[in-house]
Amino acid sequence: MNEMTKTPTPELETQVPDESVSGKATDLDRGIERSREFLLSQQSAEGFWVDELESNPTITAELIFFMHMTGQVDLQKQEKFAQYLLKMQREDGSWTLYYGGPCDINSTVECYMALKMAGYSPDHPAMVKAKSAVLANGGIKKTRVFTKIFLALFGQISWDVPPAIPVEVILLPDGFWMNIYEISSWSRGTVVPLSVVCAHKPVHKLEPGRDVQELFTENDRDLGFHADGHLFSSWRNFFIHLDGFIKTLGKSSWKPFRKAALKKAEAWILSHQEDEGDFGGIQPAMLNSLLALHFLGYAPDHPVRVKGMEAVERFLIDRGDHIVFQACVSPLWDTAIACNALLDSGMSPEDPALIKAGEYMVKKQVVKPGDWTVKNPHAEPGGWAFEFYNELYPDTDDTAEILIALDRIAIPDHRWKHKESQRALTWLLSMQSKNGGWGAFDQDNNKEILNEVPFADHKALLDQPTVDVSSRILWCLGKYGFQRDHPRVKRALEFVKSNQEPDGCWWGRWGVNYIYGTFLALNGLAHMGEDMTRPFIRRAVSWLENCQNGDGGWGETCESYEKPELRGQGVSTASQTAWAILGLVAAGEAGNPVTKKGVEFLLKQQNEEGTWWEDEFTGTGFPIHFFIKYHMYQHFFPLMALSRYRNAPLRGEDEPA
Repeated sequence: MNEMTKTPTPELETQVPDESVSGKATDLDRGIERSREFLLSQQSAEGFWVDELESNPTITAELIFFMHMTGQVDLQKQEKFAQYLLKMQREDGSWTLYYGGPCDINSTVECYMALKMAGYSPDHPAMVKAKSAVLANGGIKKTRVFTKIFLALFGQISWDVPPAIPVEVILLPDGFWMNIYEISSWSRGTVVPLSVVCAHKPVHKLEPGRDVQELFTENDRDLGFHADGHLFSSWRNFFIHLDGFIKTLGKSSWKPFRKAALKKAEAWILSHQEDEGDFGGIQPAMLNSLLALHFLGYAPDHPVRVKGMEAVERFLIDRGDHIVFQACVSPLWDTAIACNALLDSGMSPEDPALIKAGEYMVKKQVVKPGDWTVKNPHAEPGGWAFEFYNELYPDTDDTAEILIALDRIAIPDHRWKHKESQRALTWLLSMQSKNGGWGAFDQDNNKEILNEVPFADHKALLDQPTVDVSSRILWCLGKYGFQRDHPRVKRALEFVKSNQEPDGCWWGRWGVNYIYGTFLALNGLAHMGEDMTRPFIRRAVSWLENCQNGDGGWGETCESYEKPELRGQGVSTASQTAWAILGLVAAGEAGNPVTKKGVEFLLKQQNEEGTWWEDEFTGTGFPIHFFIKYHMYQHFFPLMALSRYRNAPLRGEDEPA
């Protein structure tokens, strides 16, 4: 989708909710109508909504690595990938994780390396600036594990540097304290194939002049991971010592379990490919799986690899002069939230556009077992995934949002309404963790100790229960008539309340950050009938009030994950302003002048096409290390916020029955 024009509409008078239903169209009504028309214009012929899922440029750089490693270099595409990397380079020569963020050393090294492999001379002005940025920001020594693995794959550093990822781990039984099902689904889908690659320790010889040795300095002589104490002084030191022991064993010619491990890993990878070719629905799992199969001897024309490359192609966005590779795609997520926003705006549940979207979502319900069955073996499948094709990894967040939408749409299939919806709810309830919360893809995926292994330097090896996911599920359960005294609801409510920050907000795992967590917590609590006048709710309201910007909007920098003191601070964005308004409305604050000022901000920022544009990233992949700009967020969340503001009474419930 092209960038939306940023020209604001003229100064608008905003009516408070009780005045907007008088029959006379107000600026609020017109803003909602224009937003709704734009959103409907973006629906696909098949019934779903989807837009770009933008992340950092390393996702595209790594596709250049993959092409070279597998000997499948498409020169035309490579140049378009390179043009995208150059387009995303900042003035100081670096690349960043999110719009407006600081230099990310990993992105900068990987983009430089990809451009060098694509034929760009180190004397090219962009390369000169990039090299300066690398050296000014700590150099190769500061890079993460994944970047060091790429450097080893192309012979730029020794394979002794990256932490060991022994393929034999796949042989550990499911009941053992450490096995592949104790790490998150996204880590599992990446680590299993990567362990196969690391078992081969391949080195792809680059053409003369394509290496990146000019980036190395005296400081990069020792790139290894070192303990700062004895074996049992900390878990970190224990795992670093263990890593050294595993590497020593790995150099021995005696590897009694290697053959069996490779065979099991190969079978696991093959069993985790979707019929359409996808692996896990995310870039790291897809590229690593195809790379593992390459080193296992699968030819490029093997059906498994052919289907896998077709899946990769579906993640590309060709804009003519450049191509971007998405880390993931989000059609079911985008469709469900779009439907709920349109329904909030007053669209009839029988509208053909909504029925088409509802039928599309019904068709995509997951009805076969996935990895989640290892810890939840007795539940019947019934959830939804995030992507077009990812049936092995349905997630609770999507399932809750989709259930809310499908409950509101007049789907002609009454059997689904009465049977399959219950199947989905039963699956959703069965995924609750012991602490009362829900993770995204797995139950009780919370062994903190595993984030201390050297490989997990991004601290995202786990899928722990979070307030934002749990609150959306409470929101869903409230819609389906669950009461506060239901045992699972009671535990979930306690989980949400116990994780509130002292200043009243909640941390957000999948959206940036405390504004996102607070919006969802307040909505979940309101839909379960919580007394919104209680002191802990009032603290949350005060927090939202206090972090409103002078222009009436709200914003929060991605940096708040690393520096919590920055919570609630940042340039005002349409999506984060919408979240704050939704939270305030849920708390009974529709009549609050702060809420009205936020609504005025959205109406003033609405552009000529009827929607909003924001450069900022407001989605989270992995806190601190990976961020996302969902291009749909700037379209449907403001519509949802304006509509719920209009629908809400000045005092009382979030939504009238």
